Amino acid sequence: MGKRIAVLVPFAFDETGLAGRRAQQNSVSWGPGIEFEYVPVSAGPQWYENYHDWILADLAMLECALRIQDAGYDAICIDTMSDSGVNAIRCELDIPVIGPGRTSYLTALMLGNTFGVLTQWGPWAAIYKKGVGELGLLDKCAGIRHIDTPPDVVNLLGGKEEVVFPKLLAAAMQLVEEDGAEVICLGSTTMHQSHAYLAEHLPVPIINPGPLSYKIADALLDCGLTQSRTAYPNPLVPKHAMIHAMLDAAKAEQEG
Repeated sequence: MGKRIAVLVPFAFDETGLAGRRAQQNSVSWGPGIEFEYVPVSAGPQWYENYHDWILADLAMLECALRIQDAGYDAICIDTMSDSGVNAIRCELDIPVIGPGRTSYLTALMLGNTFGVLTQWGPWAAIYKKGVGELGLLDKCAGIRHIDTPPDVVNLLGGKEEVVFPKLLAAAMQLVEEDGAEVICLGSTTMHQSHAYLAEHLPVPIINPGPLSYKIADALLDCGLTQSRTAYPNPLVPKHAMIHAMLDAAKAEQEG
């Protein structure tokens, strides 16, 4: 039987915006019978840089998951290292729900004793500190380095490779040589285009968060595993209609 995995995209993209996200799955091989479908949120924040953005992102991702919950998906992956909405969606759905942030940090500690986060934009550092702190792993995070380059959420790193890739490599080497990182995590799924270049030039493993989360979802399905209902209990009084109404209004506001 085939597997259908929904990848929830944190921006209200059209097909042009979704194309860069779909390209992530090309970096690893897949067996037959697995299908990925990229589903954008109805509305959401612009940058994902602080608590204001994060609460909007959680709600946007939750509404997106509720909107597709009866579409027959076998698992859900969240396409942002902020893991926005993961906890809330796990309380609602029985299928596996995977975030690349937690997946990256925990996998890094299967490969080394410390890890560093390599990102392109300074304000995103708060996302990693929040995620690593919630896991109780701040002492395992050797450092966070960025190259002071604001993100282009549609074109990603396309067209900027000759400038951006060497800068990322230099920052990654600082994580290794100065900070003591034994593994590096790419800080955004929007940085996936740089992974092959960095993996070729770095002396330590570097994790590509999106494809890794897809592989973990695939493995959990093979093993018949999903999130614990004790850890993520169902809501006693679901407010689905309210959540949909809020995002419908947000979509209308952004489009108007």
